[in-house]
Amino acid sequence: MPAEVGTRTSIPTGSPSEALVRRTRLPNDRRTPAAARALVRSVLEETGLAGLLNEALLLTTELSTNAVVHANTELEIEVAADTSGLTVTVTDFAPGPVEQLAVGPRNEIADIGEVAERGRGLLLVDHFASRWGTVHEGDGKGVWFRLDQRGDGLAGSSVRVPAQSEAPSLGALTGLLRSGSDRHTDEGLGDLAADLLSRLARLTGAAGGVVRLDRGDGMGRQLLARYGRAPRDNADIIRVPLTTHRPYSGDLELDAAPVGYAQALATMVAERFSLHLENDRLRRADVRRQTWITFLAEASELLAQSLDVNLTMALIPQLVVPRLGQWCAVHTTDTWGRLQLAAATHAEEAALPQLHASLAEAGPESILARLEEASRLGTQVMFGAPLEGYAVPLVARGTRLGTLAVGRHPKHRHDADEVAVLEDVGRRAALAIDNARIHDERRSVARTLQASLLPPALPHVEGIGFAAEYVPTGSEVGGDFYDVIPFGEQQWLVVVGDVSGKGVQAATVTGLVRDVIRILVDDGKTLSEILWRVNRTLVQRGGGRYCTLAMASVTRKSGDQLTVCLHLAGHDRAVLVRADGKTGFVGEGGTALGLLETITSPDVAVTLGPGDSLIFYTDGVTERRRGRELFGSNRLRDAAAPLAGYPADVMAARLRSTTINFSVEEPRDDIAILVLRNDA
Repeated sequence: MPAEVGTRTSIPTGSPSEALVRRTRLPNDRRTPAAARALVRSVLEETGLAGLLNEALLLTTELSTNAVVHANTELEIEVAADTSGLTVTVTDFAPGPVEQLAVGPRNEIADIGEVAERGRGLLLVDHFASRWGTVHEGDGKGVWFRLDQRGDGLAGSSVRVPAQSEAPSLGALTGLLRSGSDRHTDEGLGDLAADLLSRLARLTGAAGGVVRLDRGDGMGRQLLARYGRAPRDNADIIRVPLTTHRPYSGDLELDAAPVGYAQALATMVAERFSLHLENDRLRRADVRRQTWITFLAEASELLAQSLDVNLTMALIPQLVVPRLGQWCAVHTTDTWGRLQLAAATHAEEAALPQLHASLAEAGPESILARLEEASRLGTQVMFGAPLEGYAVPLVARGTRLGTLAVGRHPKHRHDADEVAVLEDVGRRAALAIDNARIHDERRSVARTLQASLLPPALPHVEGIGFAAEYVPTGSEVGGDFYDVIPFGEQQWLVVVGDVSGKGVQAATVTGLVRDVIRILVDDGKTLSEILWRVNRTLVQRGGGRYCTLAMASVTRKSGDQLTVCLHLAGHDRAVLVRADGKTGFVGEGGTALGLLETITSPDVAVTLGPGDSLIFYTDGVTERRRGRELFGSNRLRDAAAPLAGYPADVMAARLRSTTINFSVEEPRDDIAILVLRNDA
């Protein structure tokens, strides 16, 4: 038992001949405890008492800090060491009784929470010191402690286990509970729990203890830490629940009778460890939310890249499984509002046929009935075994498109965060499906409108080959067009044009130009007059759009030759391919139609012999890009040279393929190619 508080005239040491005594006065400064520890450390090193180092430094820190904080004066420290132990005296010079620095006997402490903060240092001295007491010397008063050296190199009282009726050292417990603040990993939490259990067991005399934790991840309550013998189901068990928020839950069990201070200490340790668990829960929740945000961003990016309805619906289950569930199914509504399975996937490939069979079952309690309910009501629904999970409606722009069903994992139920993410995925998926549908509809309308601006078929003429290729781009109708019109006896008019811009307005102007040309041809107008009237029409009704035009009259003369009269109204020159493979450009540039009131359009006569060809094209061919490089008219001419001798349709198809394969990018402009060949 420690010495009682009282006045002494001498401090117990070993033999004077063997004692080493050091004494110094230190200022009232925050660095004083460090200086006091340095003095004690030097004495222990000189006397070979390294086994007392930890306890001596701890108690010296407590007494010197207490003197600096509460006495607010200089302090004197005396360190006396011999072969049997160490004695340290800390004296301050403040007025007042020394009892202000002490705490009464342990049996007078009614509640562990009533111990003042300033008394914890002396409780620590009481726990670890072999003996301790107080001293009055002149105008100073102080506290001394003695640490005896044992045969095993430890202080005498540092290894004793207190009885359950004793009050443990609050100073030691406070130091214990301040540990582990930087342990944020699973391994760190486990180590902290084991450390707390071991120290708590030593302080209370318990045979062992365990900490169990359930993180709500479907794994149930797991053993986080264990010390000594695991508690058994008997009366001598202290069980304290860990105060954490959902989905965390757990408890601390101690193999000790709930008497004395054991229950209070176990509660304090559980509450302190619960703070670390709450930090862990918040950290995991923050990491999880960041993961979900990243997942939603990646899902949105992937869904936005697809403008094909079928591809979009096939992509959605692949994004959901296995992150949000074990299986996923996408149903869409048909014209009559009935649900039809569009795509489904399962984490286990072997279970996919059974999933399809379950989704196809009908009946009031079937999954399909629950999905129809979700679609009809526009709210999320749950469905039970065997395919337990959630279904959310797919609604975009106020239109019900179907449902998204997700089955839960076998050992994990969907929590609130996952349901919220699932609903968010449903909204993004519905918007992606609706965008793809709108894109398909616009593309279908554009293709239909574009087809109406082109001739359904080119005329078949004996001895003359006409062939054309057209490649539209995107969902916008373009302004490129071509036509071949009978132009009297043994005469035909070849037209290739390009109206500026895209969209419905460009299509309207394209149809206007094409119809005006056909009407004027039927009226027997000459090429010059046709160009003049088309220009006047565009100036008056073109809405500011202009048109480039290549117009050629083809006349069959006696023999095997064709005479071509070519007019270019701001259009690219045609490529002439002779039967022997020689190539060149023909035509002279004129004024584009729709820009000026008056135009100039020089005519150029070309004679095509047997096997000769004339190639007309729009700027979608020459402006085909590969990075910064253009396809260009010269590359087109070089690609046409090896095609001499081939039929017109083969030449057009080969030139189209060469143009498209020039770049891996989608064409930015419509591509139109028309080939006129003398097949005599």
